[in-house]
Amino acid sequence: MDVLKRLFEQHFNVPAADVMPLHGQLGGSGRVIIRLSGSGRRAIGIVYPVREENIAFLEFSRHFRRHGLPVPEIYAEDLQENAYLEEDLGDTTLFEFLSANRTGDVISPSAIDAYRKVVATLPLFQIEAGRDLNYKVCYPRSSFDRQSIGWDLNYFKYYFLRLAGVAFSEQALETDFSRLTKLLLAAPHDYFLYRDFQSRNVMLRSGEPFFLDYQGGRKGALQYDIASLLYDGKADLPPELRQQLLDHYLDCLAAFIPFDRAAFMEHYYAYVYVRIMQALGAYGFRGFYERKPHFLQSVPYALKNLRWLAHNVKLPVPLPALMDAFQGMLSSEKLQHLASDANRLRVRIFSFSFHHQMPTDDSGNGGGFIFDARSLPNPGREEHFKQLTGKDPAVIDYLNQQESVHQFFVHVQSLVDSTVAAYKRRGFANLMVSFGCTGGQHRSVFLAEQLARHLRLNNGVEVVVRHIELEKNFPEKVAL
Repeated sequence: MDVLKRLFEQHFNVPAADVMPLHGQLGGSGRVIIRLSGSGRRAIGIVYPVREENIAFLEFSRHFRRHGLPVPEIYAEDLQENAYLEEDLGDTTLFEFLSANRTGDVISPSAIDAYRKVVATLPLFQIEAGRDLNYKVCYPRSSFDRQSIGWDLNYFKYYFLRLAGVAFSEQALETDFSRLTKLLLAAPHDYFLYRDFQSRNVMLRSGEPFFLDYQGGRKGALQYDIASLLYDGKADLPPELRQQLLDHYLDCLAAFIPFDRAAFMEHYYAYVYVRIMQALGAYGFRGFYERKPHFLQSVPYALKNLRWLAHNVKLPVPLPALMDAFQGMLSSEKLQHLASDANRLRVRIFSFSFHHQMPTDDSGNGGGFIFDARSLPNPGREEHFKQLTGKDPAVIDYLNQQESVHQFFVHVQSLVDSTVAAYKRRGFANLMVSFGCTGGQHRSVFLAEQLARHLRLNNGVEVVVRHIELEKNFPEKVAL
């Protein structure tokens, strides 16, 4: 994008030599997100045609930074071109870090610690920075009020229930929506509501969280954002961990304001439900209506949360029609088909050295890919890289600056993505992808990690990574 290149050069006084679209960060927002770099400088460029959201994000970002909150610095902007340039916070989202540090429901201490840091920071947004925020720039509403709630509930009704073919009584459901809205609005709602506080909107840099995508923020209740994080369907947190993190959040919150925990909990699960419905409405709109099926891969996780809530939570108001609709979702053959597809395909990714034996397939599936990375620039030829690996930041930065590496990976990604889609349609259980280079230490490791990061954004795919040479020569780096 020319406007982003111009902003980069104006800010850094050097041209942007490399421009790389970050497709994995597009999500459902429609934003164009570009990484620009040149002469050792890096930035993220955004182009988005909704001027009001851009204004909200820019003003909120500067306000939060004044309060010392970890959000990206805004380098430059051109609102006439709907573009701005911000600090590059790296590639690791909280979601990706969690995915790389868990086996089923067993989550590593490092991932749990990252979540604890995130929930401890939330009250700083909600209370400290929320006190003197300019709510006049909020878009589309300045508060999570009756109209905002109504939009979310109708979004769920028309774009999920109706398009999924789940039966419901229009009038009975509207009656329940009215009861639920009254319960939600009975909670104190004079705090900053981040609105999309979930694992893909938190970046981790050197183990510390940084926060993104708060442009939809407005006034609202404390319960909404912590519910969004803990019931983020794609993250699939175990119930015990959700409770531990909720308790930690409430302990941190108590340092900022006096509050009654029982009163907080009286409204908490109502906000869990409304957040799940908001997410399902988005999945339905993108998946059923816009026919982008990858959005529907998140539905099974939302159903799993609804099933847990049905067995463990009783709301203080009766919502019979809504609960019937949820039961209809849980028994829907159409939705169960989506659930049966989740977690079916396992992609095993290897790095290896061509000087030694190539990885063997013990799954019985056969096939897959072996990519030869020896044509790419070799960091191992430079003395200062010889004791480093493709997981070290210096090597990652070096390879990220090579245009040939980007071109190679684009072709790899295209081939693997099309195969993953075909394997999932046909119900295959295993796919093996291997990257080889001369020593199995730099290029192959880097590419394996990049592909793993990309595929972990694809719900329904289990990703397992092994670095054959690192296991022998750098065992301390394998678990990093």
